[in-house]
Amino acid sequence: MRLYITLFLTLCLSAVFPSAGHAQSLPADGALTVRPLLQQLGARLLKGKTGSVVAIRPSTGEIICLATNSPEGENVSLAIARPYAPGSTFKPAVALAMLSEGAVTPETTVECHGGITNGNIRVGCHQHRSPLDLRDALAFSCNTWFISTFASMINDDYMYESKDEAVDTWRSYLRSMGLGGPMGIDITGEKGGLLAGSAYLSRRYKDGWDGTTIWWAGMGQGDVTVTPVQLCNLAAVIANRGYYYIPHIHQSTAERPLAQKYLQRRQSKVAPEAWQPVVDGMRMAVEKGTAHALKTTYPFCGKTGTVENGGKDHSAFIGFAPETSPQIAVAVYIEHGGWGADLAAPMASLVIEMYLKGALSAQSEAKAKRIENKSTW
Repeated sequence: MRLYITLFLTLCLSAVFPSAGHAQSLPADGALTVRPLLQQLGARLLKGKTGSVVAIRPSTGEIICLATNSPEGENVSLAIARPYAPGSTFKPAVALAMLSEGAVTPETTVECHGGITNGNIRVGCHQHRSPLDLRDALAFSCNTWFISTFASMINDDYMYESKDEAVDTWRSYLRSMGLGGPMGIDITGEKGGLLAGSAYLSRRYKDGWDGTTIWWAGMGQGDVTVTPVQLCNLAAVIANRGYYYIPHIHQSTAERPLAQKYLQRRQSKVAPEAWQPVVDGMRMAVEKGTAHALKTTYPFCGKTGTVENGGKDHSAFIGFAPETSPQIAVAVYIEHGGWGADLAAPMASLVIEMYLKGALSAQSEAKAKRIENKSTW
């Protein structure tokens, strides 16, 4: 699948959000929440690759893995300050916003036969049966479903007085899930991303815009960027069915107690009834959809992302496990790693297995060795 996004748009986003600066290591002050086994595994899997592996305990917001790598070595900025297009890992958040607004229902179906065309622009899609409802659209990552329903929401002049109101309403849901700006983590250098609202869009599209102009955002491309730590927090919000704690890497000690803001539950705007259909779709993605090759032995929910950019696609994945009473949320983002299922998804599944079981099975250890020996440089 290829997304025909212009070089002009890529250059514009690069200008607005330049690459993260100098290499940065994990904090050295105080006791950290990272788990050594996960940190070691993450560093091992990232050999020969540029990217991040982030894991959070959803019930506390503790960062239990923050592994990064680049040609220059470890660089925490890749995880907390490098804005990337999220690709299809963003689709669960889009679905949650649209479900909450009543723009779609879990039973909303869309026809898709290999993609969608608007004028001279065509967006391709995976080969899958048609039509798909919301759960299957998440499982099989249907671009047509997401960009068409998103564009319809933005253009709905019955529900909203203007497209400005529509896009700002959509944006407010995503902001409530910790996307689009710094969350206030306890690591210096955190930066936000881009969630285009009406003010930004009016400046960017001088000749006017509507839902079709920005339909890329419905599938996590175009006028939207996030950091890997924000993606991991999104997985934690979904795991918790609605809330999160600001991610933090310092343990609370008598000498250095955690600031109160890290102990406060942050509630999203998402409607309570919206969570289960999205969780169902993410479970189906692992059972029979784009991440079916993982073949896990425990209830695991996830979403792959294949992100087009100036070179080879980036590989991305978010997930959490177990499905009920989740203990870990993970995000993996590998620059130029190919399909989301190629690198990011199996890397995330190994990190989850290590955390839940304390060791890798023989089969998983063999998979880890294969990934370790694969370079994207």
